[in-house]
Amino acid sequence: MNATTSAAAGATTAAAGKPGFGEACRFWAKLGCINFGGPAGQIALMQTELVDRRGWIDQSRFLHGLNFCMLLPGPEAQQLATYVGWRMHGILGGLAAGIMFILPGAAVLLLLSWLAAEHGELAWVDALFDGVKPVVVAIIAAALWRIATKTLKGWPPMAMAAAAFVGLYFLKVPFPVIVLGAGVVGIVAARMGKHPFADPHKPADGEAEPEAPPSIGRLIRLVAVFAVLWAGPVALVLAAFGTQPFADIATLFTKAAFVTFGGAYAVLPYIAEAGVNQYGWLTPADMLNGLALAESTPGPLILVTQYVGFFAGWNNPGALTPFWAGAVGSLLTVYVTFLPCFLFIFAGAPYVEHIIRNRTAGAALAAITAAVVGVILNLAVFLGLHVFFPEPGTVDVFAVALALAGLVLLIRFKLAVHWLVLAGALTGLAYAAVTGGL
Repeated sequence: MNATTSAAAGATTAAAGKPGFGEACRFWAKLGCINFGGPAGQIALMQTELVDRRGWIDQSRFLHGLNFCMLLPGPEAQQLATYVGWRMHGILGGLAAGIMFILPGAAVLLLLSWLAAEHGELAWVDALFDGVKPVVVAIIAAALWRIATKTLKGWPPMAMAAAAFVGLYFLKVPFPVIVLGAGVVGIVAARMGKHPFADPHKPADGEAEPEAPPSIGRLIRLVAVFAVLWAGPVALVLAAFGTQPFADIATLFTKAAFVTFGGAYAVLPYIAEAGVNQYGWLTPADMLNGLALAESTPGPLILVTQYVGFFAGWNNPGALTPFWAGAVGSLLTVYVTFLPCFLFIFAGAPYVEHIIRNRTAGAALAAITAAVVGVILNLAVFLGLHVFFPEPGTVDVFAVALALAGLVLLIRFKLAVHWLVLAGALTGLAYAAVTGGL
């Protein structure tokens, strides 16, 4: 992107004016440390700070950016921060916003991943995780309830959700096929003049027509640059540390980055299936622990992939020590997971006004969103069976009771997720102390 394009990208100013780059960086660093609460909380926080309080971007363009990010695979809150940073300071601003959004959480999760791998068999650590696992199932169930009540309006989205669940759970259809299939159904319906999953975006009265987008040559150059940025570091890691498990890490999480429609919960069954059953990097219990840790740290929930990458290296260290293999696996995972997010924003941001008006794109996203309900149900069943039935014919009554209590606290009393995770950990510790498990 040349200087003219960068200047155009940052031309939007609101009442308070565009901040300096240093001031913006200080805000993005602060946001990275306090962005708990999942995408809804993170987007609400940016709305308050960027639009209402600072006026760095106007409401209309903020919402356009949000609509655009919801059309993309990947964590929409992190991509929205990248988009706002791009609008204010071009590509450099987008990089600063997007990287700082995830960096604090990634650093904390690397430390917690090591704690879980190195000390996970200690009685008190095991007791903490025993209290957290049922809570995680409750968090997934609450997310399923929220998304389903907003999405499943009428029989077509219900049928799409049911088909996605049956395809994943019973027929073992690969997750990318489910996503692509749902998108195709939505596109075909739109081409037939029907919108059975959701109403398409309609421009507001008086909304100006968007400016002409840049040439296709810019898009081609950008894709080429990002291809080099992916291939170069991956090749260096493989040359320096060996192909396994790092080649599989790069392949799995790059593929996941391109099909993560509907948020982290949608892609987690795909990652869990690969990490647990296909590659054997970790156990279902480890996967639950990682999800709990990602829920209780700042940053997007998709950082749970970093935990999986750490365990992939830890359990397959090769010539490295387990810690350093885990660290390399963790950092490689973060890199290949989030690199496509920046590509999507920098490639698509100049076309935002056109994309959000595209009825076909909106129909595809609506169909995928309906399918995501079935995908999340598959994840809840996969993890719930492991937590509630640790052995065939045995029901863990404590886990069931704790999960139900967590579900009530989330849905009825709107308890923040990170506080619920902490409460679950303390409850598990107390239960182990009372029952003689410590």
